[in-house]
Amino acid sequence: MQVKVVNARFRNGVHDYSFSPNDLDLKVGDYVIVETEKGRDVVKITRSVTYVEEESLAEPLKNVIKVADESDLRLAQENYKRADGLLDEVKQIVMGENLEMKVISVECNYDFSRLTINFTADNRVDFRDLVKKLAEKYKVRIELRQIGPRDATRILGGLGVCGKECCCKQGFGLNDHVSIKMAKNQNLSLNPTNISGLCGKLLCCLVYENPYYEEVLKIMPKLNSKVSTPDGEGVVMYNDLLKQTVSVKFSTENDSEIKDYPVADIKFSKDGREK
Repeated sequence: MQVKVVNARFRNGVHDYSFSPNDLDLKVGDYVIVETEKGRDVVKITRSVTYVEEESLAEPLKNVIKVADESDLRLAQENYKRADGLLDEVKQIVMGENLEMKVISVECNYDFSRLTINFTADNRVDFRDLVKKLAEKYKVRIELRQIGPRDATRILGGLGVCGKECCCKQGFGLNDHVSIKMAKNQNLSLNPTNISGLCGKLLCCLVYENPYYEEVLKIMPKLNSKVSTPDGEGVVMYNDLLKQTVSVKFSTENDSEIKDYPVADIKFSKDGREK
């Protein structure tokens, strides 16, 4: 059975979420109020109505309540600004509780019915007393949410080693599995400072290039293996995976020489089969 869905994005969000359009006439760019597990909030429509199989949905759809009017948007902006302004104050309260946690951001629903405090910590934190103190002070529901280093970098932002905005800030990499094997596939130095992002984790961009390198590695000879070239037999010294060329060393009794060849111009044995 197919159901109608629209995609929408929360403020400062990088991923889209699906909602039931609730028979409303919605178009891309509209701001609407939706029902969530944490209360109502304002989101921006990023994709108009489509049909999906009901079985493909991970959980029942929440409804779009209505299109946000000017008063809703004005209220939301005032409350978002108010929540942002609480960051330093919340940090001071946390310091007063002597809790080993770092507050990253303070967020709220558009109607300021809930405050969500995002934090990082190396170990489990008992913040029950902190929640009570914050709830008493701000008179709203309080949620403390521990996030990982990638999510923290997404919220804070910054520039990567490439000079561009961090991948996770743009919505890339957060759900991808990055492994050290990807760095090895790309012949990168395994020095942590060279392959780590601002979050201290492996660079998200390793994921994007990896499919190309995996395919090219299948057609390249192994290092130090013997290959046949138009100039005779030699030993592989280096594979240029981007140019798809092979550096081959020829040795004689008195001298040695290294020449580069397109991989298509050489023959070699790989897995017992001649290429």
